Amino acid sequence: MGLPQQTSSRFSWYLLGPAFVAAIAYVDPGNVAANVSAGAQYGFMLLWVIVLANIMAGLVQYLSAKIGLVTGRSLPEAVADHTRRRSRIGYWLQAELVAMATDLAEVVGGAIALYLLFDLPLVVGGLITGAVSMALLFVQDRRGQRMFEHVISGLLLVIAIGFLTSLFVETPPAASVASGLIPRFDGAESVLLATAMLGATVMPHAVYLHSGLARDRHGHPEPGPLRRRLLSATRWDVTLAMLVAGSVNIAMLLVAATNLQGREDTDSIEGAHAAVRDTLGPTVALFFAIGLLASGLASTSVGAYAGAMIMQGLLKVSIPIFARRLITLIPALIILGVGFDPSRALVLSQVVLSFGIPFALIPLIRLTSSSSVMGADVNHRVTTTLGWLVAGVITLLNVVLIWLTVRG
Repeated sequence: MGLPQQTSSRFSWYLLGPAFVAAIAYVDPGNVAANVSAGAQYGFMLLWVIVLANIMAGLVQYLSAKIGLVTGRSLPEAVADHTRRRSRIGYWLQAELVAMATDLAEVVGGAIALYLLFDLPLVVGGLITGAVSMALLFVQDRRGQRMFEHVISGLLLVIAIGFLTSLFVETPPAASVASGLIPRFDGAESVLLATAMLGATVMPHAVYLHSGLARDRHGHPEPGPLRRRLLSATRWDVTLAMLVAGSVNIAMLLVAATNLQGREDTDSIEGAHAAVRDTLGPTVALFFAIGLLASGLASTSVGAYAGAMIMQGLLKVSIPIFARRLITLIPALIILGVGFDPSRALVLSQVVLSFGIPFALIPLIRLTSSSSVMGADVNHRVTTTLGWLVAGVITLLNVVLIWLTVRG
């Protein structure tokens, strides 16, 4: 599915879309758990993590879309092209673990939202979330990527409304917000939450997915005016999508820091929802729950889509996406069924995601910095330097987390 061969430099809204699908990964239920926990426990202190993570994510998502457009290969396919088979299997195993952690967060989040809205048992909510995600995947399979983008973008709008509404009820103090932009930590738990927030923002499966989304939407244009136009449109696509996702993430933390700090039982989404209801009223709490539900439903379908693309690209093995949906649903249902704290499971799943980030970022930066792979569209030296800096910061944060956790 490629774009008609137009060479006009005029910007077209039609070119937007792939980044908004990938951006769903940045506002999934894991973000809600991590951001609300951070705001309730540490106030505005970790706001800088969200801002930094979204800037990092913008660069990463652009590079992912770029490799898809320039090479005509998804990132998993490009990795497979430059990796021996035995290494590909190991690489796929870690990517599959990350995909399972992603699915866990999304299904659990949808189940919690259905419990808050309709008092449904968590296992039943998890099954409904999985069923709805299958319906969304059916839309992509039968109606094509463009319709899928419309549906997911609509859910992104619902998510944004659900979580931004409360900011207009109780505005956070400007001085406190500004103080949260100063990088700092306060013990191992704050590093754990920061890592979870980072893992919930710069998500590995979104990095793999965006390359395929951009390729499937725009095709593989030859070097020239059309490719330049598409790369320019992709930068706009990523910028706008990350502005939306970043605003939602910031709103989550600001609401928690303004209204939930110091309150008991706010270390879970259910407790946070109750606190929002008590402090801001039932209407805002309803928007909160609806935003969480839209987040779970949209992100779990996008996650299943990404998992299928990863397996196909790395192993050249294609499992029907609906069968894959059923298989990856099982761990989340087990977590819900055994009574493990679902909000804690969400936060820990984001930490697992954070550990998977370097495995996505390092090959992405190496490949987009290779002139033999990218030709004239190889990364500028500044872009490559920034990319390696992003990978280094994330890796360092994970090492510090391990050290503080073992020491504590």
